[in-house]
Amino acid sequence: MFKAALFDLDGTLLNRDQSVELFINEQYERLYELLSHVPKEQYISRFIELDNHGYVWKDKVYQQLIDEFKISSITWEELLQDYIEEFKHHCVAFPHIHEMLEELKNNKIALGMITNGYGQFQMDNMKALDIEKYFDVILVSEWEGIKKPNPQIFRNALKKLNVEPSESVFIGDHPDNDVKAAQNVGMKGIWKKDNQWTCVEADAIIDDYLELPLILKKLDFSIHSHTK
Repeated sequence: MFKAALFDLDGTLLNRDQSVELFINEQYERLYELLSHVPKEQYISRFIELDNHGYVWKDKVYQQLIDEFKISSITWEELLQDYIEEFKHHCVAFPHIHEMLEELKNNKIALGMITNGYGQFQMDNMKALDIEKYFDVILVSEWEGIKKPNPQIFRNALKKLNVEPSESVFIGDHPDNDVKAAQNVGMKGIWKKDNQWTCVEADAIIDDYLELPLILKKLDFSIHSHTK
């Protein structure tokens, strides 16, 4: 049986698209007096577009918004600060993550997290989802000085968990940064279904986390039946 399961955060355990939508809606309402010359729908849809599912950091996003919408009553730095302080209050988890993490823990599977992003910001989001307590090891790219898909960040996590790549799985939503990167170091790569991509090659595909314990059993069975 696998000894460790490692996860990505954004788009994998955190429903980032939904969280962003809640946050940006609320930011507009909260700062309405400063942003009211921009139509709400436009502000929201442009933010979501520029954010590009989190792959563009918000300093660039807010600089662009201020420029495009001629916002002069607040600076991009203040908007960014607001994002850093407020985003955690809008974090939405994918369904059943707590039951799934609980079950893996009960099955004596070590749990790890490898996420790209800023250290404190990502920790705040994990606390907001109430999941940091489940993880034996949490690696955030800012604090590690390397980010996925660099194989070293996966190796560092496995070393801290004291497990071999072949005894571990990685679950993430990005076909290259998560699935392929994990497979490149010898782990099994499980893809968390995401509508941005189709036809992703992975060792398994997951849509609902209640399926994960069974997927692990099936993967384990197929490895052992091939090695016999």
